[in-house]
Amino acid sequence: MKIAVPKETKPLERRVALTPDVVKSLHKAGFTCLIQTGAGEASYFSDELYLQAGGTIVPDVATAFAEADIVLKVNAPEVADVARMKEGSVLISYLYAYTIPEVVEALNRKKIASFSMDAVPRISRAQKMDALSSQANLAGYKSVLLGANALGKIFPLMMTAAGTITPARVLIFGVGVAGLQAIATAKRLGAVVEATDVRPETKEQVESLGGRFLQVEGAEGVKTEGGYAREVSADYLQKQQQLIKERIKEADIAITTALVIGKKAPVLITEEMVKTMKTGSVIVDMAVEAGGNCEISELNKTVVKHGVTIIGESNLPSLLPVNASELYAKNISTLLLHLANKDGFKWELDEDITKGSLITYQGELVHSFTKEILAKTKA
Repeated sequence: MKIAVPKETKPLERRVALTPDVVKSLHKAGFTCLIQTGAGEASYFSDELYLQAGGTIVPDVATAFAEADIVLKVNAPEVADVARMKEGSVLISYLYAYTIPEVVEALNRKKIASFSMDAVPRISRAQKMDALSSQANLAGYKSVLLGANALGKIFPLMMTAAGTITPARVLIFGVGVAGLQAIATAKRLGAVVEATDVRPETKEQVESLGGRFLQVEGAEGVKTEGGYAREVSADYLQKQQQLIKERIKEADIAITTALVIGKKAPVLITEEMVKTMKTGSVIVDMAVEAGGNCEISELNKTVVKHGVTIIGESNLPSLLPVNASELYAKNISTLLLHLANKDGFKWELDEDITKGSLITYQGELVHSFTKEILAKTKA
């Protein structure tokens, strides 16, 4: 089977779907990898490295798509890209399909089966395919470095002949994969770290990394399902807001990571809260592409408002393109080898990973969550 790896065209994207090392592994497994010329340049992987790994360099995306049985990408394709793909082929990439109904329709018109990397179920068998976690890990790390670079002071306690420098204070919202890595990174740099999450069970994780968990009074009333908050009372939200107002005044850096699948990101830091922060402090809004956790952050911009630097970088993993591509390539190739071999796809439609990640199949939208969200959007 032939695999196409195009050069990503989304603005600010520097990752590539397959690295030379993974191309070499797939070549040994019997796949032919067609790499668009320059596809890996932004990630520092030259065409020559792909050739040495057994890949074939093709001059343009149209050639790659026309020949390929499988298309591997980082980001969802445009409708025009889908039109170039071979009818009945297979696409694997991030899709967030509920946000791109026009692309879903285009895939169905060409009877292209699509698997979404953001829909891979978070079960133990699929850990090596979990691109959301691998990329969030890097994003959490990079968010701290961006914040540190924008801050006019150092992180660690430092005792000098001229006096003692007190450590920076970092406040982190959300204790998922990105939040945990941000805590660990900030602690390694010597900061005093506080973190908050609506899930009280994350307290132990925060403290194991040396952070202080900000417990909201009444947090035991928060209902969780599968590790995620399912229902939060109005009373709890009010108490959480009050706690944030008190702690953010002391923070040198605030990092926000809160996302809600299928919905706009919740506002955690209001403009009024920003006004109470110390002059020269920093906010890194990791949810800016989904609307932002900070009320006044701006997409793909770093702005200064009320004396506070607000960083709205939408694609943090892309700022670490080598590692981000290496991890993503392993994630996507592991999923591919679970679904298929050199002779074709297994199409085990009731198997958990297949069922969870398959979006379109034989001209129909088959993913239940995506159907549910799109139905609500149309209603």
